[in-house]
Amino acid sequence: MVDLDSDPTRLIEIVEIGKQLLMTRGALTTFSIANDVAKYFAIIPAMFLAFYPQLQALNVMGLASPQSAILSAITFNALVIVALVPLSLRGVRYRAVGAAALLRRNLLIYGLGRIVVPFVGIKAMTSP
Repeated sequence: MVDLDSDPTRLIEIVEIGKQLLMTRGALTTFSIANDVAKYFAIIPAMFLAFYPQLQALNVMGLASPQSAILSAITFNALVIVALVPLSLRGVRYRAVGAAALLRRNLLIYGLGRIVVPFVGIKAMTSP
């Protein structure tokens, strides 16, 4: 076993692992929040459309019934959880780039990408 006293370069590796863990946690959190936003845009308008017809404007996916909206959102969410397992185990690779560039990249991939993908996936599940 090598301790930090005999090999100070190990400290750099420990810091990199810590940064990788933080980046992975941030990516998973962003991924989850964006997925929930899309899921709520599928479920809430379809669920309350019978009582509040003015919510039709929020039904951007054009889902026909509350049952199909809820079923497709739950099914898509279950598939997303399975897709998150490899990302969780592998982690997000640490690169020595600036914080702004790293944040921009992660928001684009894990944020914007996770808002668009559920809309497409849920709509695809409800289409005949």
